[in-house]
Amino acid sequence: MAFLSALRTVPLLAAALTLLAAPVHAAPTTIELSSEASRTAPNDLARATVFAEASGATPADLSKRINSLIADGLKTAKGYSNIKTQSGTTNTYPVYAKGGKIDTWRMRSELTLESSDIGALSELLGKLQTSLGVSSVTLLPAPETQKKAENEAMLDAIGAFRSRAKLLADALGKPYRIKQLSVSSSGRPPAMSRMRSVSGFSSAEAAPMPVEAGESQVSANVSGQIELLE
Repeated sequence: MAFLSALRTVPLLAAALTLLAAPVHAAPTTIELSSEASRTAPNDLARATVFAEASGATPADLSKRINSLIADGLKTAKGYSNIKTQSGTTNTYPVYAKGGKIDTWRMRSELTLESSDIGALSELLGKLQTSLGVSSVTLLPAPETQKKAENEAMLDAIGAFRSRAKLLADALGKPYRIKQLSVSSSGRPPAMSRMRSVSGFSSAEAAPMPVEAGESQVSANVSGQIELLE
């Protein structure tokens, strides 16, 4: 019996010795990298918000005044076929006196304007300012302009990532492969805000609002990992 048990043990010992003799491969070295690139995009789109705002004794009285101002603004804007005009928010709320009693009512109504013809929008804003206020003007790249700049920035960032990966791999004397890659882009257009009172302008002052389009910075970020090969 002892002899048979010894015979069964021999193959197990041989298998264990074979495993011990097999070469042990170390895990490949992994390096994390990141790169960034940016491109400028012209602000070829303008968005503006104009408003009518007033106080009155009753909501009905207010609505007549505000709706009339907004209707006049829409009529003026219709003369510009290359400017997209849309009704914005309208709010009516009470103004309380001491003791919690309603003293007056206040109403505000907005129009939003958008155009790639910034000169025409500037001219329209000048006309609307005779009766409406301008709460904001934002200059930004049009969607297709933004996308083009993003694509160019991403290609630049990927190229920078590859150059950096090769630099490190060459310094260590090893080939490499890209294991993982993540790409993102971002862009923040500059904003210009202006406030104007609803009254106090005459038609003689209907000059175009000065607008300088400028440029926006569009950035792309690439992060990932490379493996050094043997």
